Amino acid sequence: MNVKKENLIRSSLLVISVFILIYPFLFKAAFYQHIMIMVFMYGLLAVSWDLMGGYANMFSFGHSAFFGIGAYTSTVMLIHWGINPWIGMIVGGCLSGIVGVLISYPTSKLRGHYFAIATLAFLFVTKILLENWRFVGAAQGLSVPMVKESSLLYFQFHGSKIPYYYIMLGLLVLGVVLTKWVIRSRIGYYLRALRESPEVAQSLGINTAKYRLIAIALSAFLAAISGTFYAQYVLYIDPPSAISLHISVQVVLISVFGGTGTINGPLLGTAILIPLINLIGAWLGGAGRGIAFMVFGAVIVVMCLIQPDGLIKYFEGWKLSNRRENEAA
Repeated sequence: MNVKKENLIRSSLLVISVFILIYPFLFKAAFYQHIMIMVFMYGLLAVSWDLMGGYANMFSFGHSAFFGIGAYTSTVMLIHWGINPWIGMIVGGCLSGIVGVLISYPTSKLRGHYFAIATLAFLFVTKILLENWRFVGAAQGLSVPMVKESSLLYFQFHGSKIPYYYIMLGLLVLGVVLTKWVIRSRIGYYLRALRESPEVAQSLGINTAKYRLIAIALSAFLAAISGTFYAQYVLYIDPPSAISLHISVQVVLISVFGGTGTINGPLLGTAILIPLINLIGAWLGGAGRGIAFMVFGAVIVVMCLIQPDGLIKYFEGWKLSNRRENEAA
């Protein structure tokens, strides 16, 4: 029976993978393709946040600042110096990681709500700075220069969302693979030790400040990549859209709903909540956005009451019981 269950899981994962790959050809409407693109983008954001908030136990409300840094860096480099957006994506990721380290170094020893408040202040300071900096468009924002024809080199595709779909899917896969590699490395073990007890980790000789900063840098890098994609996808950015408390809170809630401290948890939360918000908003029209977030909040509250550790814990509990049955057999 257990072998059948394992085969069923593997078959289900294979079916899901194939479905994701052929999805844009099954659902040709631009709206449904857009929903999945947002699922991939927020999935990468949630995974990047969980590396810092779930594993290193640094609860941040300023994650969209890193997202915005990535979006602005690639766009400014393209507008002012004609630098390719793909190069801008890497530069933006590195710059975001450096900024994350510089800002977080004096706050790396803060814990709990103190660290959360510090990241919130960083978010607002970054937003105010960009709103008043004319070189980056100030409050007016920036429009990404359009190319005449679709171009992979310039990260623009006219008349179809399918290229964006597969690019964001590829970025998500790369982000997940990188995160899994980090979590399974020595860095990951140190981060889990920090999450469980910083005092015990420090008594064992772990440089807690160093590994917190590593987690922040990696998290900021992945968030900035999402930001660059967003800028090239919508072709316009301004401080409210790229650096927003709304984005930060949404990423946190998605991760909490799915289950922090796991890679699959944030992905599961994104796959459920992002389509829910978009579909309710589309069905109910202009008033639907507020109702969608009311439903969003209600779902998270119910999940916190039923399973505070997130939805992924149900699957982990099922796997654990299945393993025990195999051992007993």
